[in-house]
Amino acid sequence: MDACTVAGSFELPAAVAALADTGRYDAIVPIGRLIRGETPHFQVLADAVASGLIELPITCPAAIPFGVLTCDTLARAKARGGGRRGNRGAEWMDAALGMVALRQSLASQARTSRSASRASRRSTSWKESASPATACATRPRSTDATTAATG
Repeated sequence: MDACTVAGSFELPAAVAALADTGRYDAIVPIGRLIRGETPHFQVLADAVASGLIELPITCPAAIPFGVLTCDTLARAKARGGGRRGNRGAEWMDAALGMVALRQSLASQARTSRSASRASRRSTSWKESASPATACATRPRSTDATTAATG
């Protein structure tokens, strides 16, 4: 696990995108907090950070949860970040790892499906040039493909 620090939450989307572009990470967990001040600056930053981070999981190959708290006070941020409710960073990491597992499972199923499809095409094209009895004997059983896809 690598930990990177940026100047503030505003820099998170660019940093996460740069890390994702390296292709070295299955998951990137941005963790930040924005605390409301006395100016509208908070809302501008919150919107910019959310917009930047929300697009990344769709366009990047890494799993990226949304790990930025927006709070009215520092005490509230500390309470929401951990405190009685547990460790939000750990929750965000769990969410990221869940997405990694899902993507790996889907990729595995796709590879198995492509292999079964290629085998079926070979069998079907061979069937057209062979006698029907021989083709039926050499055709892959559908249960084999199902077992491979789920196993």
